[in-house]
Parts: sequence; C-alpha cells; structure tokens
Amino acid sequence: MKQPIAPAGTPGADLAVGLFVMLLGALTLYAACAIPDSPLYAQVGAKAVPYLVGVILVLLGGGLSAVALRGGWSRDNEEAMAAPPTNWRALALLGAGLLVQVALIGWLGFVIAATIQYVLVCAAFGSRRPVRDLAIGIAVTLGAYLGFSRLLGVNIGAGVLEGLL
Repeated sequence: MKQPIAPAGTPGADLAVGLFVMLLGALTLYAACAIPDSPLYAQVGAKAVPYLVGVILVLLGGGLSAVALRGGWSRDNEEAMAAPPTNWRALALLGAGLLVQVALIGWLGFVIAATIQYVLVCAAFGSRRPVRDLAIGIAVTLGAYLGFSRLLGVNIGAGVLEGLL
C-alpha cells in the first residue's frame, strides 16, 4: 500500500503551496513598485492592477498557509491522491483555441479570433451547444473590444471588422 505524499495533519506540502502563493504576491508587489508613474493618468494608473493582484495573492497565500497549519487540505485517501486520466481531446481543443487566437488575431481581428477561441474552450469543457457558445462568444468579445476601443481608447485590433466597428 502506497503512502500518500502529504497525509492529513502534516502541513508540509500544503504549507509550501501557501508560502509559494504568498511569495508570488510579494514578487508581484515588488514588480509593481518598478512601474513608472505616468502623468497621463489622473486617477487609476498602470500600477493599480498589479498592486491589486499582489495583495490578493498575499492574502490568498496567507489563508492557505493558515489552513495548512490547522491540518491542511490534503487527504490520506489513495483514491483522492490518484490523478484522473488525461482528457486528450480537451487538451487538444484548448491548444487549438490558443493557436487560433495567436494565428488569426492579426488577420481577422480580436472579435473573430477570440470568439473562435471561446467556442473551442467551451467544447473542451464539455459544452454540446456550439451555437449558444458562438452567440455568447460574440457578445462577450464584442463588448470587450468596444470597451477597450471606445471607453479606454486602446486599439486591440478590429481586423476585417474594422469598417463596421
């Protein structure tokens, strides 16, 4: 009978995860300090999101570490420690979605490339309704594109839809 890597009550691996997440948060905060202040932003500058992510990571890591010190979340059940079989179809669809986004964003633009990626990712997660996924993908990516281009003034690439948008 195999012994689990980190049985319940032993905080070793669980504590390591919590401390690692806290370290990532601290590194994010340190890197955010290096971002130069821009006089173009009156309220929220380029540092806001990295600071927010860093603080959230530090808090999350602290919470994980506290749970680890109280006994952890690992189980000493062999079945719980065993990994499920790899779903190669899902991995292939996720990879295809990433490749589609990278390959088509410059030519077709953000809305079309991201919508195709969205449909492929939905299929990877088991969706059997591609028409619904396509409609949601168009709505979300179009909203994101319009938000970036109209509200923020950031061009993320309209592609073939440039004349329409």
